[in-house]
Amino acid sequence: MKLKLIFLTLFLATMQLALAQVRFEAKVSKKKLGVNERLRVDFEMNKDGDNFTPPSFSGFTVVGGPNQSISNSWINGKRSYAKTFSYFLEPTRRGQFTIKQATIEIDGQTYKTLPIRIEVTGAVDKPKDGNNTDFVASENLHLIAEVSKSNPYLNEAITVVYKLYVSPRISVSNWRELDSPKYSDFWSQAIDMKQLKIENGEYKGEPYRYVVLRKTVLYPQKTGKLNIEPLTLTVSVDVPTKRRDIFGGRLYTTVNKTVAAGNRVIEAKPLPIQGKPDDFSGAVGDFDFKVTTNKTELDATESLDAKVLVTGNGNLKLFDLPKLNVPNGLEQYEPQHNERVRTNLTGMGGSISDTYTLVPQYKGKYPIPSISFSYFDLKTETYKRITSDEIVINVKNGPDGGDTVVTSESGGTNKKLVTQAGNQFRFLKLNAGLQAIQKEHFFKSTAYWLSLTAPLLAIPLFLFFGKKRKERLSDISGNRVRKADKLARKYLSEAKKNLGNQKEFYIAMERALHNYLKAKLHIQTSDMSKERIQRLLKERDVEDAISIEFIALLESCEFARYTPSSTSAMQQDYDKASRVIASIDKQL
Repeated sequence: MKLKLIFLTLFLATMQLALAQVRFEAKVSKKKLGVNERLRVDFEMNKDGDNFTPPSFSGFTVVGGPNQSISNSWINGKRSYAKTFSYFLEPTRRGQFTIKQATIEIDGQTYKTLPIRIEVTGAVDKPKDGNNTDFVASENLHLIAEVSKSNPYLNEAITVVYKLYVSPRISVSNWRELDSPKYSDFWSQAIDMKQLKIENGEYKGEPYRYVVLRKTVLYPQKTGKLNIEPLTLTVSVDVPTKRRDIFGGRLYTTVNKTVAAGNRVIEAKPLPIQGKPDDFSGAVGDFDFKVTTNKTELDATESLDAKVLVTGNGNLKLFDLPKLNVPNGLEQYEPQHNERVRTNLTGMGGSISDTYTLVPQYKGKYPIPSISFSYFDLKTETYKRITSDEIVINVKNGPDGGDTVVTSESGGTNKKLVTQAGNQFRFLKLNAGLQAIQKEHFFKSTAYWLSLTAPLLAIPLFLFFGKKRKERLSDISGNRVRKADKLARKYLSEAKKNLGNQKEFYIAMERALHNYLKAKLHIQTSDMSKERIQRLLKERDVEDAISIEFIALLESCEFARYTPSSTSAMQQDYDKASRVIASIDKQL
């Protein structure tokens, strides 16, 4: 009986110790998620505590929380207690991140959670963790990537058009790119979108409004299945609620929604082997080819230009032009490459050329042999070859000597030795007609008297400008103003060059504002949150009005890139930025 009592006492003591052990840990809904998904983090404890401190959640935006829940239950006479702090996080970019340690004080002791590694990948087709509060936004907002062709040839142009569809049930107030696609297996060229235009259309048979956000031309550089990564946006959506105002109007709530265009896969076909020319350099499209010279008759040691030119539509920047071969009697220099290529929805179009400078050394006739250019024609899906005409250069005057190249009847070329006749140096001018220079005495000349009196006349000028310089240096306030204005013009010079080009102007102005802060406040671009900027400016005794105006400029740059703006509005923003930078610099 005593033995049973001892065992029972030991068992109860062990259970009490186990129950008394404090547990504080962090749990996540998943350790790998897409950039368009959300993450839930729970900090759980089995005993109540004080001074809970969450981590900074670097790499994420807190979109919900902290939500606090308490569970207190009795099971078989045993008390179970749990307290949880929950956060909902949204990734800001792809990469590897760490949920750092949270701390809490329980019974005078500080407890910490273990760090958790999180991997954020590209956007997934269907986010696995929905949020009931943004269900309406999810059902009425769609980002679509339209691909012009799913099975192109290698180096054939295809177009990807990104459209944002918005249902009439909701409205969109703002958006920004969260993750841009990386076209690793393509040569890509973005088409400049000068102005965003809202149009009416349909999505799955229902009326929608849509706006084309981006157009990109892609040329596959590999064969097989190639992945087009999704474009990911974070969108501020105004969703109607069941509540109404005092006038009966429906109230709206703003939801930040992340949408992605989804992965698109194309099958790039290799070019056919049959009929492929040996000198094929990868040209795909519809082209014309010719070789021209700016002159065919000239004298020795004069120069002429020979141009190898390809015009048409296709992958103009992605192949090499054939080389020009010339006879020995023509001295050839390295060609100057020139590209006049425009890119639109059909691909690249225009011309590329190599211009050679040729200099004949002796008189005679020099044929420039014909050369060939081959390309793959997408219309007929066959290889085509274009051969240039032979060009004969006639050098009329010059020294006799060396080899003169002539054309044989069979179309080939052979060399014939030229017999030297007469004086082969007759082209040199032996009588130069030089004249002696008359001597002029410097003493008592005009130059002599000017050099003597000029230093005396310059003394009053030196005194005058020295006085002005001293007054300028003593003007401390004026110097600060001039220095600040000069600094503002320096940082905003690029923006001024792009006045009239809305997108480039606001990108340049935003970069100028960031660079100015980096130089003055010694912070990196990744640390430039609006709250941090405002706090640092306040610590440097910058007036609140100027600080608020600076933040408003940054927000204006973000919004104006996606909304229409006139040249006069850009000029006003430029003047405002100059004034704000100058004011901040004076106060700093």
